[in-house]
Amino acid sequence: MLISTDTETAKQTEATYIVDDQPYKGWEYIGSAPKPGTPGYGQDVAGEDAPQAYLVIQPPNSVTRPHFHQTNQFQVFVDGGGTVGKLRVDPLTIQYAGGNTPYGPIVAENNGVHYFTLRQSWDSGAKYLPANRDLLVKGQQRQVVGVKTTGSEAKAETLIEPTEDGLFAQCIALEPGAKSTLPDAAEGGGQYHVVVSGSLQRDGKSLPPLSIEFASSDEGEVEVEAGPDGLELLLARFPKL
Repeated sequence: MLISTDTETAKQTEATYIVDDQPYKGWEYIGSAPKPGTPGYGQDVAGEDAPQAYLVIQPPNSVTRPHFHQTNQFQVFVDGGGTVGKLRVDPLTIQYAGGNTPYGPIVAENNGVHYFTLRQSWDSGAKYLPANRDLLVKGQQRQVVGVKTTGSEAKAETLIEPTEDGLFAQCIALEPGAKSTLPDAAEGGGQYHVVVSGSLQRDGKSLPPLSIEFASSDEGEVEVEAGPDGLELLLARFPKL
């Protein structure tokens, strides 16, 4: 299974949600995003057996309280700046947080902070701490962070070193019109492809920056083709379930 969503399609889903009296915006890319303030938000354990991907536009000088989720996820910081706990997050920073791994607070600076949330499967939303501590399954915590080197011209830069269970993140740069076969999705639990700059050609369509794809583990190796301005792509692969 290979799912592609372009930026304009996602932008058309933009909605505003009030979180702790702060106006967050969200774009849905793949699956249904959790919707703060609606019944069941952050409460259900089980849900759709499908990937879930959305963009969070966190407003300037706002704070997302410490929390955790019950599914594995990547967060990819693509605009603005701030901190996650003690971690500095600027474009392009990627954080992997396994299910039941607390993190935060997410503190946005004057320009806000924008980040993708990319999941293998559906999650109902943030389980805030300490209120939901009884739901936290201990002993499974796992957090890994990678930061792209500023100004790097490398054709491939590893952000998260590959592990035995398949966790991996890499930035790939291609010249205009060039093609490349990505690392095999079957080596992990599926993977996302985020267009950082340039464009990705897929089935006759051009996917601009902030477009994304999800390749399930049974998709195997995926070929990508750069558009006329080249392509910078972030690959984020999940560990095997």
